[in-house]
Amino acid sequence: MKNYYIAFIFILFVSYGFAQKTMTPEEYIANYKDDAIKEMYLHKVPACITLAQGMLESGNGNSALCRNANNHFGIKCHKEWGGETYIMDDDSANECFRKYDNVLDSYSDHSMFLFSRSRYAALFELNINDYKGWCYGLKAAGYATDPRYPERLIQLIEKYNLQDLNKIEDTPKQNFPAHDKLKEEMVIREVYRFNHIRFVIAKENDSFYKIAHDFNIELDEILAYNDLSKTDKLMYGQKIYIQKKRRKALEPYHVVQKNETLKSISQLHGIRLSMLCKKNKLKPEDKLKIGDVLFLRQKKK
Repeated sequence: MKNYYIAFIFILFVSYGFAQKTMTPEEYIANYKDDAIKEMYLHKVPACITLAQGMLESGNGNSALCRNANNHFGIKCHKEWGGETYIMDDDSANECFRKYDNVLDSYSDHSMFLFSRSRYAALFELNINDYKGWCYGLKAAGYATDPRYPERLIQLIEKYNLQDLNKIEDTPKQNFPAHDKLKEEMVIREVYRFNHIRFVIAKENDSFYKIAHDFNIELDEILAYNDLSKTDKLMYGQKIYIQKKRRKALEPYHVVQKNETLKSISQLHGIRLSMLCKKNKLKPEDKLKIGDVLFLRQKKK
């Protein structure tokens, strides 16, 4: 009877292994293109770049790292990572990789990884439709060691027409992707998470009062969560937290980019403005210079 039980467990194990169907490129695109578009909408990384990198780095969602840790971009822990980890052999034995609760967290962290590091700052000055510039810029900034990395990304983008995901409307509001499905999702208030905080994206003709009403939260609370006042204007596509921001960010520091303020950086990283100022011995009204380094987890010495 014992041998029969062991054999039964073995058959179940083997069956489960075969049940894990290999995902095709077309299936990967269909499954995750909306996540890539949302990231373009939030963090200005072209959707075709995010999707092509995800396809290439995860083997179209079939790699062990992708399946076991929801890590689609091969991002390693680095000393600042405070989330769950996954250990596997890569360039060296037993390397530490970031582990995510879901795929969208992986996509969001990829955008933040690019946006928060100064060596990628030049990419965000490019036109959002300049996918070739982004591909060669990623290689020049040291994202990958493969000498053919840009060409491989471009090949994926053009083979599957991923550049069509980047189409945007040039309106006075801002340059955001015109994507009907995304707009439909925004109407029903899809809730996202970043740094363990829930947030929504402001839709067209939105208001702080409408958001507060939709989630049964006091208007003053919504404003306080986002370090805003009643005189502030809500912009289309703005990230609005519906929970109190955290005392620390996921990243250890932030290098100031063009037109950034302490308030915009606190929103970007989900850290309270008061804590950001305290850690860096600054006041909310202080001006920042491009290249300034702000500490997000520890106090500046």
